[in-house]
Amino acid sequence: MAGRIPDRDITAIREQVRIEDVIGDYVALKRAGADRLTGLCPFHDEKTPSFHVRPNHGHFHCFGCGEGGDVYSFLQKQEHISFVEAVEQMADKVGYRINYEGGGTSVQRDRGTRARLVAANAAAQKFYAEQLRTPDAQTARDYLTERDFDGQAALQFGCGYAPAGWDTMTKALLSQGFEFKELEAAGLSKMGRQGPIDRFHRRLLWPIKNLGGDIIGFGARKLYDDDNMGKYMNTPETMLYKKSQVLFGLDHAKKNIAKGHQVVIVEGYTDVMAMHLSGVTTAVASCGTAFGDDHLALIRRLMMDDSYYRGEVIYTFDGDAAGQAAAMKAFEGEQAIAGQTFVAIAPDGMDPCELRQQQGEAAVRDLVARRIPMFEFAVKTLLKNHDLDTAEGRVHALRETVPVVARIKDVALRDEYARQLAGWVGWEDVSQVLRRVREESKKNSRRRGPATRRLEPPRTRPEAESTPPPTAKPLPGDPRLWPQREALKAALQYPAIAGTVFDSLPLECFTEPAYTTIRAAMRSLGDTASGLGGAQWVDAVHNAVDDQSIAPLVTELAVEPMRVDDDAVPRYVGSVLARLQEVWVGQQIADIKSRLRRMSPTDDADYNGVFGDLVALEAYRRSLLEQAVDPTGDPV
Repeated sequence: MAGRIPDRDITAIREQVRIEDVIGDYVALKRAGADRLTGLCPFHDEKTPSFHVRPNHGHFHCFGCGEGGDVYSFLQKQEHISFVEAVEQMADKVGYRINYEGGGTSVQRDRGTRARLVAANAAAQKFYAEQLRTPDAQTARDYLTERDFDGQAALQFGCGYAPAGWDTMTKALLSQGFEFKELEAAGLSKMGRQGPIDRFHRRLLWPIKNLGGDIIGFGARKLYDDDNMGKYMNTPETMLYKKSQVLFGLDHAKKNIAKGHQVVIVEGYTDVMAMHLSGVTTAVASCGTAFGDDHLALIRRLMMDDSYYRGEVIYTFDGDAAGQAAAMKAFEGEQAIAGQTFVAIAPDGMDPCELRQQQGEAAVRDLVARRIPMFEFAVKTLLKNHDLDTAEGRVHALRETVPVVARIKDVALRDEYARQLAGWVGWEDVSQVLRRVREESKKNSRRRGPATRRLEPPRTRPEAESTPPPTAKPLPGDPRLWPQREALKAALQYPAIAGTVFDSLPLECFTEPAYTTIRAAMRSLGDTASGLGGAQWVDAVHNAVDDQSIAPLVTELAVEPMRVDDDAVPRYVGSVLARLQEVWVGQQIADIKSRLRRMSPTDDADYNGVFGDLVALEAYRRSLLEQAVDPTGDPV
């Protein structure tokens, strides 16, 4: 069993990893400053980017849901792994050898952890790819070549072959040091009647990868008629493989999806290959399940479609009845995303792979170019069921399609489709169709009813409370507290600029309990003079905070943008610190004035000295007020 990972290794690995590269595998990030990137949060559904990353400080924070932390925290939350596994995963990424305390670099990692399962899948993929070149895999190679996929295409998508032996792959991986329980946990092997056996036999395989590029499972295609296990088989649900959250081809397509704000959804592995080889490099496919809401959320983060008309989701379906049914089902969830959704159906019931074979790569690109809006496709699909040449057919067609159009939430778009519906049906009175759609929409609103009031959990009686309530988190926009907030942000983000001026600020300058706690944590570390910076400084302050309800606020302040452009930060920080000093000096002046009122100028020997202190402090306060001006010239 592995020993403890020392703090020096944790720090060294974090310093070598670029947090923006790691998070960029999951979220499309857009530069918003010299040291700030923004994107759609992967931890909650949002339309406007509130997720911020600070590369130089190695931290992220979402101002929508409050999640934040360093690169390890991100991986723990995103991949649902332990802290140790997150550190080990990043060590693998940068090629760092961890010196486990109590065993050295030769100590093996815990069996069955995520890192071991990833390694097992990678070893299996290498084995399967080698098998594809053997004589026994001729049928698998023929399957690919018959569909115009050459060896280079097979290599590009990692194709492999599961041999006929019951335990060939299992024995090969066991000989490499893996244990059966690891292969079983990875979904590669299972227990047979006489011992461990392979999960896949005599099948063409495709590796399925996550956004980070790790192989997490496989899809397997039937090749022989006597194989009775179904046309396609996939890795079962494992620690790594969640079929509702993975898409085949996403590792190839993610950059172009983010760049072009477009994704093409196809139905099979060979369809993805055909699309990419034809130049449609944004194609992906679901793995063993229908394309669902979790897949859409994944795509949205990559497209960063914060504008309704920015992102395009294009579904390609077979032209048969099953394909049309799938398109209608997709329509039901269309309005859950902020983008335009389209449908592309190839002629004569062909899928993209067949279209490429029969009509060439240009035809595949043209298929995507000729996409039609999902709303239009849904309505026209229903109209095909009616004889529009008869009055009865037109009436029945309207009765079926008006409720569909009425479900469109965008009012302007709904009215436009109502007008188009009249034309498609051949109904002369357009206003009548428009009126019926609006009436149906109002009925839907009434059926949904007002938003239900969320029930509050029962309050705990004071006498039952065993722990003190958490410190309240201050509001970011509180005008009374913003100088305190900005000062702490400056100390966390720019300790060299805040420097000795910040260090000289007494705790009394911070009147908000949460801010006082963070200021006290900084002081316990030696303030900005501690010599720490970047991620180390932020983490040290985070760990030094004695109130765990306040600790997340440290990351928030370390990531939150300053109120000025980067080139104005030094002067702005100086003005904020001057403002806090002025407030503190003002309190001292008030105390001295109160003291003078209680003294007699003639009887108290100390009066002149105290009065001199007052004059000096007031002069100092005036100088601070002159400095307490932001770069735009407005007083702070």
